[in-house]
Amino acid sequence: MLLAQTLATVPAMITTALPTRTTTLPGRHIRLEPLAASHTPDLFAAAGGDEDVWRWTRHRTPRTEQEMGAIVAHLLAEAALVPFAVVHRDTGRAIGVSCYADASVEGEQLEIGGTWYGRAHWGGAVNPECKLLLLTHAFEDLGMGRVVWKTDHRNERSRGAVGRLGAVEEGTFRRHVRRPDGTWRDSVWFSMLRDEWPAAKARLQERI
Repeated sequence: MLLAQTLATVPAMITTALPTRTTTLPGRHIRLEPLAASHTPDLFAAAGGDEDVWRWTRHRTPRTEQEMGAIVAHLLAEAALVPFAVVHRDTGRAIGVSCYADASVEGEQLEIGGTWYGRAHWGGAVNPECKLLLLTHAFEDLGMGRVVWKTDHRNERSRGAVGRLGAVEEGTFRRHVRRPDGTWRDSVWFSMLRDEWPAAKARLQERI
């Protein structure tokens, strides 16, 4: 009887899996689908030539559709990334990108990053729903215990957006990543843990 009571208090093991490049995550306003070269024209139409969209990314502002294609090709070539095209459901057109990165089964963690949207879709429901889809899949389908974000210390807009998700700021890695202009950025790390997810999920659902 004592053994049975003890076993009943032991939490069930959660199976952790890696994200794949074949997953589509449908939402109300957007869907996340595997990024492909065919998304290039839409992505260029959404954000090509817009300095503000690309200011804090690791890519130079694409001035031509060919340059946007090179960015897409780079993302697809990165083995550690699982890149998604953010597709607006009303139009069926890709309006941005978001990625999983550095997923670990042993560490039960992954990073969300490389996120950008065309300026017309800043604010509103797009980013909250994108994060809702990615976090739900990470915690509830893949069994992750920790999700990480890394932002440029000068990117106040991104830092504020991650903070509003309910993520916790953990600290700053100094001189962490070289920017496209050759300067070095400090990276501010945020994280969210599995037991923090239910409250964060409720907040995101309210925003959508």
